[in-house]
Amino acid sequence: MLVIVAPGQGAQTPGFLTPWLEDPVFAARFEWLSTVAGIDLPHYGTEADADTIRDTKIAQPLLVATGLVAALDLFPHPADAFARIGAVAGHSVGELTAAAGARAITAEQAMVLVRERGNAMAEAAATTATGMTAVLGGATDEVLAAIEAQGLTAANDNGPGQVVAAGTMEQLAALAEAPPAKARLMPLSVAGAFHTHHMSPAVDRLGRLAQSVSTHDPRTPLISNRDGQVVHDGREVLRRMVGQIANPVRWDLCLETMSDLGVTGILEMPPAGTLTGIAKRALKGVETFALKTPDQLDDARAFCDKHGEASQIETTPTWRMIVSPAKGTFHLSSEAVERDVLVPGATIGAVASLRDRTDITAPHGGSVVEWLVEDGDLVSPGQPLLRLHPEGTA
Repeated sequence: MLVIVAPGQGAQTPGFLTPWLEDPVFAARFEWLSTVAGIDLPHYGTEADADTIRDTKIAQPLLVATGLVAALDLFPHPADAFARIGAVAGHSVGELTAAAGARAITAEQAMVLVRERGNAMAEAAATTATGMTAVLGGATDEVLAAIEAQGLTAANDNGPGQVVAAGTMEQLAALAEAPPAKARLMPLSVAGAFHTHHMSPAVDRLGRLAQSVSTHDPRTPLISNRDGQVVHDGREVLRRMVGQIANPVRWDLCLETMSDLGVTGILEMPPAGTLTGIAKRALKGVETFALKTPDQLDDARAFCDKHGEASQIETTPTWRMIVSPAKGTFHLSSEAVERDVLVPGATIGAVASLRDRTDITAPHGGSVVEWLVEDGDLVSPGQPLLRLHPEGTA
């Protein structure tokens, strides 16, 4: 199974876009998204220095635009991609790239949202002196306990040996004075404490904008940063991305879901390297491909051919499909099985695992066409559970 991932802020480096813009088709598409964002992204991707592109207002649109246009180079016929990609995921702002690639939102919507996201996060960061520190190594329980003891937030949990603490500069200084055993602390050059309560004003801003964004159900399983669940309702995808601005990125749980799905290959969109590096440590035996320059495109396509397989949801119209958000045991709702028509929001059952129990609802409602599982069945992330004809159809 092939999983495509999109990196988050910090993956950008000076001049990384130069070889990509030598292709006139890439350049034209990139200029269009740059125009939508209202930012001279070609300049920032080729000529700007590291300090300039570290700016949240620049880095985030630059990353999303690059990932989206590079995806069109990798898959010139996007419809072919949906039948080969097992799942998509994005780290932090990379979720916007993943959501647009999965067609939950359009590329233009993603660029407007990422522009406003970057602006709002920069404004929120300016109100209080905050920052982030990577905690490398150490026992996970001890690392998390040390972070909590200083009133900090584990803003990124990227798996064993890589947790990012975020909070005020005073709290980070206290952590530096009392670090967890066998751990190395590395202050990050970022503008503020992203993915913490300090970003709440940015959530409010994006939440108001998101009310006017039209969505579609993803055409390929999308793994959410919030808890590693597969999300298949377009409005829920958008809601989660907005809330994620002030909540921790649980990339460790995303990796667990990829493992549950049976991933064999992970391809990271440019500017690549960060997420494939994490995957090499966390998912032993899974092949990775970091797509950094356009001269790798042929090899990247061969990688996709090797690992790609038909998606479970691509073969059936996604607008009438309810899928499992996680691995576990499916428990059928007796109320749902007795009805031929479900109202929007009706609970059809739950998926229970050792970690938690997740209720599953029918966001669209409609007439029951076919149950694809039975009570007590073991299910995997993204597995179809129920087919519905939406309300108002025959």
